[in-house]
Amino acid sequence: MDFLHRSANNQPQPSRANGGGQSPAANVTGGVSKVKSIVDVDQPKWLRVVFVVMLFSATVLLLAIAVLFWSGRTHEGELVDNSKEQAVFLTNGQVYFGNIKDINSQYVDLQGIYYLNSQSQSSDSKDTTTPTSFSLVKLGCELHGPTDRMVINRDQVSFWENLSTDGKVAKAIDQWKSENPSGLKCDNTTNSTQQSTGATTGTTTDSKASTNQ
Repeated sequence: MDFLHRSANNQPQPSRANGGGQSPAANVTGGVSKVKSIVDVDQPKWLRVVFVVMLFSATVLLLAIAVLFWSGRTHEGELVDNSKEQAVFLTNGQVYFGNIKDINSQYVDLQGIYYLNSQSQSSDSKDTTTPTSFSLVKLGCELHGPTDRMVINRDQVSFWENLSTDGKVAKAIDQWKSENPSGLKCDNTTNSTQQSTGATTGTTTDSKASTNQ
């Protein structure tokens, strides 16, 4: 009896039918398919296309606004009148006259440069204030021998302005040019010789004046 019982227990069990159950892999695959179907239902293709188009349109609109804002700004270089001389006032009180060739947020390129030279006139009376005359000096014959170009750090510029053609400085520059058609010629015998003409106070000085630098 025991032998028969053991034989019965050792007999192979019939395999389950394919429809009797599902493997874990099949369950996972089925879940992913359901998620994809839900996403497709919640976000149709036309909605994604509309979203992309709106995003692209917003980007183009922002770029257009930026371009219009930049092109609508008045650049400082456009304010320079090339037919006139300019005066550049520095933060240390010095002023230079000439033609601004380039100007930006970093530097001012000034060429054809002149500056004012002050001279105190002697007075016999001690109670009378000593008058001061100003002469216009062409840059170039100084001791260090500068070229007729000055690149000024923008941080050192207080302000600049276009000069009127009928102003005293503009007239003095025109007079110097008419008296020196060949340009500046320095005296090699001394380093203090300056070419100057026309006092800004209205008096006229000689075309050559010696000043100590």
